[in-house]
Amino acid sequence: DRDLQPGGQHGGTGKGTPQPGVMAPAPFREHRLTLVPLGHGAITPGEEPPQSVQTEPPAAEVAGCSEMIMGTLPMHTVQDLRVNTSTYPDIIDPQKSSFVSEIAHLMSMYEGLTKLNGDLETVPGAAESWEYNEDSTELTFTLRKCLAYSDGSLLNAERFRYSLLRNINPETAGEYASITDEIMGAPEWRGGDAAFQSVVEESLVTSHPDGSACTGYDDPECTQFSIKLSKPAPYFHTVMSLWVVYPAKQELIEEGGETWWNEARYQIGNGPFIMESLEPQVSARFVPNPYYWDGQPSVNLEYAYITDTAVQFEAYKNNEFDVVILAAEDLGTIMADPVLSEEALIYPGSCTFAVLFHQLKEPFTDRAVREAFAYALDRDAWVTDILKGLGAPTLTWIPPGFPGYQEGETRLGFNPDKAMQTLTDAGYSVEGGQLVGPDGAPIEIIDTFGDTPRNRTRNEWLVAKWREVLGINIELNPVEPTTYTALTKDVETSPQMYVLGWCADYPDPQNWLSVYWRTGTMVEDIGYSNPELDAILNQADVEGDPAKRAQLYAQAQDMLVDDSPGAFFWNNVNSYLVKPWVKGIAYTPMDPRFPGEYVPAEIYIER
Repeated sequence: DRDLQPGGQHGGTGKGTPQPGVMAPAPFREHRLTLVPLGHGAITPGEEPPQSVQTEPPAAEVAGCSEMIMGTLPMHTVQDLRVNTSTYPDIIDPQKSSFVSEIAHLMSMYEGLTKLNGDLETVPGAAESWEYNEDSTELTFTLRKCLAYSDGSLLNAERFRYSLLRNINPETAGEYASITDEIMGAPEWRGGDAAFQSVVEESLVTSHPDGSACTGYDDPECTQFSIKLSKPAPYFHTVMSLWVVYPAKQELIEEGGETWWNEARYQIGNGPFIMESLEPQVSARFVPNPYYWDGQPSVNLEYAYITDTAVQFEAYKNNEFDVVILAAEDLGTIMADPVLSEEALIYPGSCTFAVLFHQLKEPFTDRAVREAFAYALDRDAWVTDILKGLGAPTLTWIPPGFPGYQEGETRLGFNPDKAMQTLTDAGYSVEGGQLVGPDGAPIEIIDTFGDTPRNRTRNEWLVAKWREVLGINIELNPVEPTTYTALTKDVETSPQMYVLGWCADYPDPQNWLSVYWRTGTMVEDIGYSNPELDAILNQADVEGDPAKRAQLYAQAQDMLVDDSPGAFFWNNVNSYLVKPWVKGIAYTPMDPRFPGEYVPAEIYIER
């Protein structure tokens, strides 16, 4: 998923597991990225807490279910966990979201067929088990019977079928629609060929355990969900943990209209929390979901949306927040303070940030210009001067510690002389701070970014360094942060040049390369397409030999660096300030908006 550069360093969500035979290393402190064997996942219920903590609500009345599945009660007295999440989401719709802030909200309210546990293993979620056929071209889930939404109503396999159909439907036009292209007929229907709608519908089959057909959303025996795939995809059970499969209710989406997601009453989910209230741009409140099968959290979540990290830092010091992003600009002050330094939590992240160049907007249609800007990018100085060490410079797309990382990449590293020579050799000149093309026409260059005081300072630094090396005056275009997010989601509105991050959904090179860089996926927003790269990625995705597969992805990443669709910039770290009364945090490299978000039931407040 994608991430902004809001003036503070933070990580992104990640879902996943390597494909069979591709085991991720253990680069992250005390966390190992492993794979639950294909087939069936085990469920180990937690101990039942004292019944005095909270009174269970009455079980819902559903025909065929004597009672709905209920979550174990909170282990501790429920108190508020106050978190500043920075930018308010551009959208909170499971089938349309793609940015970290959007997904963090969805993760609180919904759950997929599978999910990740605190060790980042793929384990059962709404489905209690799954099984592939022999060649991994069909995947069948068995859902928990009498599973409930947060309002106590039945959740069955038909709801998940609707989510996938909605994700693929071209009318939805979701940012992550391509993530389910392995489903038979999905890329064709998503691409606008209506003839393939029936193919997709026939590829998604729900049934009773005896094979008889389901009768609708109120059918409690509808627990089987089979998905037919167009190619072997033994990793697809992990894809089914992603937000695109989250079962938002069809009737609420239709009742709420285009902006249904912006009202708490329509966000009836199956995750650990219920959205109790939502005041756009101001705050959101989430309370434990009594019907969450895997145990109720011991905290209420209070989200705020302060984009200015200086303001949030002061609010944190004033005990108005329990968790905030630790911005690089505050690191010196924090580490010099005997109290604040003990509250700093800094650990490896899962994101790569890049300066993205729009391939359809001059001058970045020319690879030479893209290369020149990459050569002129002083990544080491950025990490030292701006990030204060909260990150690491990179020349590659896949970060260290993830399968597919290529150590020793030196192409397009900082080289001022080569930057100017590359422009000159391609027929460009700079006259009075203006870039002039080979045809003698002046070309304006604009740096667009989400506007906060600190982010403005960062981008001023960036364009000043480019001016120092290339002699080009670059115009700054600050945009309100939520609006900026929306701009980057469409090829027509996507800026000429901007900084954006990509954070792991699952630790596999397929997620970093095929999901992001293949034609028609995320990079559609900057107009990037390379059929030769597509062919290599398509081959790698279905390659069963781990060594050959890794070699193909390495070849693809080499080609990507040569293409220079963006200047790879830095890898993030997760950095937060956490009050000492927040206990039970089990953090992961892929935490979306606060540490421990993957295992919220373990977090509690002890004052």
